[in-house]
Amino acid sequence: MSWTHANLQTQGYRLGGNEARELRIGLRFPTALCLALVVTGLALESALMIALLVPIGAVAGWTRRHPFDLIWNHGLRHLARAPDLPPNPVRRRHAFKLATIWLAAVAALFEIGATTAALVLGAVLLAVCSLVTATNFCIPSTLLVWLDGRGATEPRPT
Repeated sequence: MSWTHANLQTQGYRLGGNEARELRIGLRFPTALCLALVVTGLALESALMIALLVPIGAVAGWTRRHPFDLIWNHGLRHLARAPDLPPNPVRRRHAFKLATIWLAAVAALFEIGATTAALVLGAVLLAVCSLVTATNFCIPSTLLVWLDGRGATEPRPT
């Protein structure tokens, strides 16, 4: 099993090797699109743009589907000739909840004029999001595994 496939298991996915390969782009799509939007929001120093991502993150964190999954499942997957994305496991949803809070903090900092603090927090968010997008390595999911005292092969029930 590859390291990136093991990282998917840490997030709570239970995918066979072929399924993981077929979904390698699709599973990265939601975080990649969010990454691009956060980069844009930070570059524009836009509290509004970042704040508009907060409800998207909230839906992703508190439901089994990230809103961007729908873009993939109902459109882009056909171009990529790929399968539908599976529902997001609990650990991945918890990571989205953390990102939602982080986005809200960045937006609030921009709104009150604390631009440097917003950019620093935003840069950390970009680093974490870039890591999961490029490698499937999710720091929050990994920390949850560590806190649970479980190995990556024993996810919480979804």
